[in-house]
Amino acid sequence: MQTQLAPEFKGSAEGAQAEAILSRCVHCGFCTATCPTYQLLGDELDGPRGRIYLIKQVLEGAQPTRSTQLHLDRCLTCRNCESTCPSGVQYGQLLDIGRGIVETKVERQLAERSVRWLLKEGLTSPAFKPAMKLGQLVRPLLPAALKDKVPAAAEARAHAWPTRSQPRKMGLLLGCVQPSMAPNINSATARVLDAAGIQTLVADSAGCCGAIRSHLNDHAGGLADMRRNIDAWWPLVEGLTAAGKIEALVMNASGCGVTVKDYGRLLAGDPAYASKAARISAITRDLSELLPDLIPRLKPLLHNKAGAKLAYHPPCTLQHGQQLRGGVEAGLRELGFEVHLATCDSHMCCGSAGTYSVLQPTLSKQLRDKKLAALAPLHAEAIVSANIGCIQHLQSGTTTPVRHWIELLDQALI
Repeated sequence: MQTQLAPEFKGSAEGAQAEAILSRCVHCGFCTATCPTYQLLGDELDGPRGRIYLIKQVLEGAQPTRSTQLHLDRCLTCRNCESTCPSGVQYGQLLDIGRGIVETKVERQLAERSVRWLLKEGLTSPAFKPAMKLGQLVRPLLPAALKDKVPAAAEARAHAWPTRSQPRKMGLLLGCVQPSMAPNINSATARVLDAAGIQTLVADSAGCCGAIRSHLNDHAGGLADMRRNIDAWWPLVEGLTAAGKIEALVMNASGCGVTVKDYGRLLAGDPAYASKAARISAITRDLSELLPDLIPRLKPLLHNKAGAKLAYHPPCTLQHGQQLRGGVEAGLRELGFEVHLATCDSHMCCGSAGTYSVLQPTLSKQLRDKKLAALAPLHAEAIVSANIGCIQHLQSGTTTPVRHWIELLDQALI
């Protein structure tokens, strides 16, 4: 796709990057077949190809409108289109550029700006934990829409961390909302790694990976989050603490993992952080990537699987963002679990997509219900996934337990 950049974008880093991405697009339209919003709405402008045209027009000098912004907002950033694209178009990167430009040219209404500000500041704030505790106390009184976002309080075991020192060390990002919404995911991760002879280390000053602010077009704030995390992890990476040196940085939320693995690219232009960011990305592993190493160590210890039939929903940030497919279900099966994927649309988004379920609730719920309908014929005793957003979103639409797969593995060790 040939692009004639407007003068304001010529010579800029984002202009050059966007032009390079656009040059790979051949207008084939394969992406529309796997785009969740195009399937729901049937509008070319609510599919990747249409959004690419909109961004191209803006880069060539066209004035974006509220309609332009709306079509870009409706994208889930699931990156299913990237898995489908035969030309390797980096659509997610192009969308970030396009959204950022449009954000500076189209003013949002005050109510919309306020909601987006509350999301990026509230979800990443220390105040989120006490707010979630309060919400859990009054959960029965909350309206349904809000109750969907407030899980029941966790059991005591969710806060039980192993205390043994192990020769192998790995770092873990706790995340911003996960410690309050689903703390058992982090503690279960630490217990399973401990059983395999690996000690989990946490940098207390690390927080949000940067995805929330970045996806809400606060790119400067997202980069600041990334720099803070690098500073927090660096003593562990270099072995400068009494706890020792980590061999990997583990992500048990695939949404965080896909972002941290991209630190090297996102901070490549920052002389103070470029090399550190590249190293952080290089040692970052999704939890599922550890399974081949963990399986021989854990297999003799598992005795409480109870033959449960599990339905697995692979998050978009894992299968499309990180291009990791098959690892979770293959690993769990080798450990003796009965795991099944939906027979149709297992590649499709569940509609969670970070803050999307708040900002686009109608589309989000339609996608959630489609995903649950695809999983229903499996008649599973539980649904498992690999990202806190997917887990909470799916749970809001079903009485079937929805959990992180590491929690089932931890339970089998009891």
